[in-house]
Amino acid sequence: MNPSPSRRTVRDAESPPGPPGPPGTPGPHRPPGPPRPPRPPGAPGPPPPPSAAGAPPAAERLTLTFDAFHDFHRKLWMRYAHTQVGSRSAAETVVDAACARLRKGWEHALAQDSVPRYAWTVLKEEVHLWLDERNLEPLLVDTAAFRTAVKKLLLHELRDEFAVLSGEIGLYAAIARLPERQYDVITLRFVLGRREEDVADYLGIELATVRSHIRHARRRLAGELGMPYKEAGEQRCPE
Repeated sequence: MNPSPSRRTVRDAESPPGPPGPPGTPGPHRPPGPPRPPRPPGAPGPPPPPSAAGAPPAAERLTLTFDAFHDFHRKLWMRYAHTQVGSRSAAETVVDAACARLRKGWEHALAQDSVPRYAWTVLKEEVHLWLDERNLEPLLVDTAAFRTAVKKLLLHELRDEFAVLSGEIGLYAAIARLPERQYDVITLRFVLGRREEDVADYLGIELATVRSHIRHARRRLAGELGMPYKEAGEQRCPE
């Protein structure tokens, strides 16, 4: 009598199971799979699982990048704000407000096409807000640095020092009427004495764009003051 298919035979019961084979060894009812290809000599092994061990948390990384950006820009921001609001204490207030906004939204700032350009816009907004709240105009025309910048701008067109001095008053208003980006470039380049390369970095624009703004601003100023315009080479501003 044949044993039932659902029961084990005595021979089956008396045969001890063999030791388990290595991983990947096909079982009695598993068809063998394709063999694993050998790893070429010198080939890197599989990458380790991702781990955050040793890396600062995301919040800490944001703080580190913001602090580095802040340290690079704050001194110039202070000088620029000072030329606009007229005192160091007011400049501190403006710059601190701009930095607080940037820090709070730093992740958003990092997603912008140009972080320096975005940050400069925030700074300008805080300057305008401070002035509007006090019903004031920018005080750039009242600074000694601005009067020095006026001479540098005009000396390209007028070699007579007396004519330069007599043209200052009209130039004050003409510079104030410049388009905003030209005004920023003229202020950074001539009033604050930054190199063209630095102006490009601070504003987040190309060097060629900085030079174009200077050229167009000088042409516009010359036209408003009735001066002959001519192209000028690079000026060296004292640091």
